[in-house]
Amino acid sequence: MKRFRRHGQESQRERLKQELFQFNKTVEHGFPHQPSALGYSPSLQLLAIGTRSGAIKLYGAPGVEFMGLHDENAAVTQVHFLPQQVELVTLLDDNSLHMWTLKAHTGLSELLEIGRFTLTGPPGAPPSVTRVTAVLAHSSGELLLLGTEGGHVFIVEVPGFRELEERNISLDQVASSVPDNYTCRRNLEHVEALQENPVNPSQVVIGYGRGLMVVWDLKKQRAIQHIPGTQQLESVWWTEDGGYLLSSHNDGSYCRWTMGSKDVDEEDVKSDIPYGHFPCKAISKIVQLSTEEGPPFLLFSGGMPRASYGDRHCITVIHGKTHVALDFTSRIIDFFAIRGGPQHTGDPSALVVLVEEELVVIDLQTEGWPVIQTPYLVPLHSSAITCSHHVSAIPLKLWERVLAAGNMQSTHYSKKPWPITGGQNLGPDPPQRDLLLTGHEDGTVRFWDASGVCLYPSYKLSTAGVFHTDADPNDNMNQGTEGEWPPFRKVGCFDPYSDDPRLGVQKIHLCKYSGYLTVAGTAGQILVLELNDEAAEQTVEAKVVDLLQGQEGFRWKGHTQLDVREEPVLFPPGFQPFALVQCQPPAVVTALTLHSEWKLVAFGTSHGFGLYDYQQKNNVLIKCTLNPSDQLAMEGPLSRVKSIKKSLRQSFRRIRRSRVSLRKHHVNNAAKLQDANARLEAELAEMEIAPVQRKIEARSSDDSFTGLVRTIYFADTFLADSSHNTPSLWAGTNGGCVFAYMLRLPAAERRADEPVTAQPAKEIQLMHRAPVVGILVLDGHGAPLPEPLEVAHDLARSPDMQGSHHLVVISEEQFKVFGLPKVSAKTKLKLTAMDGSRVRRVGVAWFGSSRSEDYGESGLVVLTNQGDVHVVSLPTVKMQVHYPCVRREDVSGIASCVFTKHGQGFYLISPSEFERFSLSARCLVEPRCLVEAPTDSSTQRGSLLDGASSAHSAARRVMEHALLNDEREYWGDRTQVVK
Repeated sequence: MKRFRRHGQESQRERLKQELFQFNKTVEHGFPHQPSALGYSPSLQLLAIGTRSGAIKLYGAPGVEFMGLHDENAAVTQVHFLPQQVELVTLLDDNSLHMWTLKAHTGLSELLEIGRFTLTGPPGAPPSVTRVTAVLAHSSGELLLLGTEGGHVFIVEVPGFRELEERNISLDQVASSVPDNYTCRRNLEHVEALQENPVNPSQVVIGYGRGLMVVWDLKKQRAIQHIPGTQQLESVWWTEDGGYLLSSHNDGSYCRWTMGSKDVDEEDVKSDIPYGHFPCKAISKIVQLSTEEGPPFLLFSGGMPRASYGDRHCITVIHGKTHVALDFTSRIIDFFAIRGGPQHTGDPSALVVLVEEELVVIDLQTEGWPVIQTPYLVPLHSSAITCSHHVSAIPLKLWERVLAAGNMQSTHYSKKPWPITGGQNLGPDPPQRDLLLTGHEDGTVRFWDASGVCLYPSYKLSTAGVFHTDADPNDNMNQGTEGEWPPFRKVGCFDPYSDDPRLGVQKIHLCKYSGYLTVAGTAGQILVLELNDEAAEQTVEAKVVDLLQGQEGFRWKGHTQLDVREEPVLFPPGFQPFALVQCQPPAVVTALTLHSEWKLVAFGTSHGFGLYDYQQKNNVLIKCTLNPSDQLAMEGPLSRVKSIKKSLRQSFRRIRRSRVSLRKHHVNNAAKLQDANARLEAELAEMEIAPVQRKIEARSSDDSFTGLVRTIYFADTFLADSSHNTPSLWAGTNGGCVFAYMLRLPAAERRADEPVTAQPAKEIQLMHRAPVVGILVLDGHGAPLPEPLEVAHDLARSPDMQGSHHLVVISEEQFKVFGLPKVSAKTKLKLTAMDGSRVRRVGVAWFGSSRSEDYGESGLVVLTNQGDVHVVSLPTVKMQVHYPCVRREDVSGIASCVFTKHGQGFYLISPSEFERFSLSARCLVEPRCLVEAPTDSSTQRGSLLDGASSAHSAARRVMEHALLNDEREYWGDRTQVVK
């Protein structure tokens, strides 16, 4: 009977776990890493980006996102939508073609790979014969034209990828039709470009590398016109009226050719070099767009004078007398223009440019051509991300004030709406307002609206103005010199260069109830800021904290502190600094927390920790945790890197000397070489380059950085006795030590005058000296203590002060529960020592039941160095669930992880992208969208195939869609599904 009851309890617990926990990787925020191809569908209003890692991402209206991944680990080199359809084709650099479709399933669209194809040449033919260099998705929606490195054009029927051998255009056919007087007829080179005549779909132009362009009639299967260019060809554009052909070339020139039934004489065509007369770089792409009234838009990339501006990444826009060279900060991948008006037939409204590090959209209808703020694909890494902080359920008043401050910073953006509007966002409205704060290398903190699928920029705070830096105050990204030629204009926000690496933000803490923010940096600076709706001019005085407290024998070898401006600084509306703490030595701040109810900030470095009263602007507590044997803590991060490089350099030199000695004396001295290699391996092991492989074992008190403060925590709990609770401060170090201090706060009416005091209360030394990564106090009900001011705002119940409190100490190796105030060990949970798991990140989350609105549990969310995410129950510290989340080799991804209060998390999958995941069965943020095929697609296309082929094509399409609907498993592992 007892066994049956126990079994029933276990099954009930398993059902409860399913209601509470569910692991999903939900959406990727930010800008795709290493983009390599761009595509656009005017009929679907969808943008597609392919990457070097083989990912394909589609974006429409805000919230409409799809992602697929090719099985092949190859770069996407081209993306082409089939006109008026929901299919697209990708070309990879392994020469394979892939067909994708947006298939509606249970009311939502899914991105599916439905086929793949690789050209096969005749037996014995060289690979260049079938190496695809140019792709044209024909407007009929039935054909793909594939130009190759060997100069052939293969015609393939889609979506079935059936090669129409009888319609292929061989190089011999073209060469035999070329006029005898064409100088380059012996070697036309590869197919560089394929373009369709906008007014006659049966005509396409084939552009060859040497410059020849041939107009080919697909129905008559013969050449009808030759355009004898002799400069190396880069791109071709057929004007929308079909009357002209534009070609751009590698010498920075472009030509305009008149189209007709006769061959064009090269002598009658004058080439234009926009930025000559000195040698120029190639114009890689050219586009001309007509307007209903007035001159056309001419857009081209490249063409800059080679000697003077060969390093610039520019797109030139010419419209009438307006001529601007848009100057980007990274390499241009591709661009396209969007037309406004019904059916997208009006004047050009926007220019969309994909560069290596961001997506920039230019408003072509507003004077000055301003940039349109992107609602997604924002470059999170415009300056490198150094830390993250998530705040859930932001109060409406704070939210509105932050957005208002952000709007004042965005006046230079266009007021036009986002021009890419494809698909329908069917996701529900976010249940709450969430902010993700990212700290950056240049000293900025960026606020992102993380409530929904789109990570939208809300506000940017810069801390650099408080200090003297090397920044040029006259350096304005968006201004060009009057009369400058070329007429450059800087665009984009990607700026990877930092004026001073000491400005880098390392820790952030925001109190959502009071609006106080604290930001700590690389050079030991801690700023306290408050939200102000008006600009203010003020001086920020620094309070120095000597964490060494005069100890002898230590000399700081790292960077110097930042110099604070002594004169008043004008701070714009938003978060404004009013207090500054400067740690000495100026080491990286490793722990930070703020208690807005007590008006206190606590911080830690590798040398100790301190407590600062930001109301009275006084130091309350300074504690040195430095071990006398720890010299590395005095070197600073830059010195540490140098010492590693120096150690490696010395080791390799020793090996080299050993080898030289062997050659010189012709002595079989293999033992010396072996000894040198062993020493190198030992030094590498000491530097712990692969932390995953470290064994779990008791650590020596002489280990480096034992005094480094890993976590710091405020709690109102029982320290002296079980009947009087008191404010307290807790700090955990890298050497497994926990310090607890009792705080005495004056009464509210005397808070501004009487000092806050702190006295040591407890000290815990963990047996194995494992680093303490988290500290938590549970109330009498076993619930985590509420945040400061949370109870005062009636957003949490008061903690239970009747029962005994518990202290949870989370080290890298175990979770240990102590009773308070005696600090007696109660229970513990060890991570397995077999696979070397260690806790890297920890947070507290509330998991609400997906079936019952009233039920939920608090738990510890833990990320290990193996990349696994665990949920641990409170207060029993039992393992609930665990899931693989991050690749164990992805050290930066593990280090960047941040958890939310409702069971979600973010981590960097690249320098520019956050992966969002959820552990909660109730809280899930993911794209839910629908894309439907254009209703007039059948009337827009005319078939170029004969009756039999057309019937075959229709039957093929019906067959494949039936397979897709009824037998999806037919495609096996080739199908990628992402909602």
